[in-house]
Amino acid sequence: MPTAFSPPAADYSEIARKPLEAEHCALVVIDIQEKLLPPIFQKEELVRNAQLLIRAAGILKIPALVSTQYAKGLGSTVPEIASLLGGTEAVDKTPFSCFGSDVFCSVLKRLPGQRNTLLLCGMESHICVMQTALAALREGYLVHVASDAVSSRTKWNWKIGLDRMRAAGAVISSTEMMIYELMRASSSVEFRELLPHLKG
Repeated sequence: MPTAFSPPAADYSEIARKPLEAEHCALVVIDIQEKLLPPIFQKEELVRNAQLLIRAAGILKIPALVSTQYAKGLGSTVPEIASLLGGTEAVDKTPFSCFGSDVFCSVLKRLPGQRNTLLLCGMESHICVMQTALAALREGYLVHVASDAVSSRTKWNWKIGLDRMRAAGAVISSTEMMIYELMRASSSVEFRELLPHLKG
């Protein structure tokens, strides 16, 4: 018997078939912080892919929200991510889920347009990203997770976090899958603007 965390296959297939539309998306960059990053599995790949998603969001006018987990103890967003966010202020939180923060929920609800799809990147896959994804799904958002732009301290927890999110109804994607789907065509001005970074 399907539960809230085990959608029928047909329902999941329908969600996964639905194309990403830039005008309905918001990017959520979760807890990529100075003291959390060093022990993260494949951290260089996470940072590079988060940077690509942030650049693509800027080009496509997709709003970005940024969170930190107890910045006083764990540090600010790492400079290589913060520098691309154009002064977007991080929402600091102590709950692991971004949706546990009233400030985050308020900022999300105030975004212009109908932002019903959240694109997630950050860390850790099995804690803050997973709890944010599940809360977003419960709130009725469509959730896409960039599997190569999230991670954990161990490979196992990175993987099991992705498995739990997929079982809950999140679409497990990759950075390039998201970007190429949002850009639509190689002839678009937006794609040509981002192409040098994709080749890097």
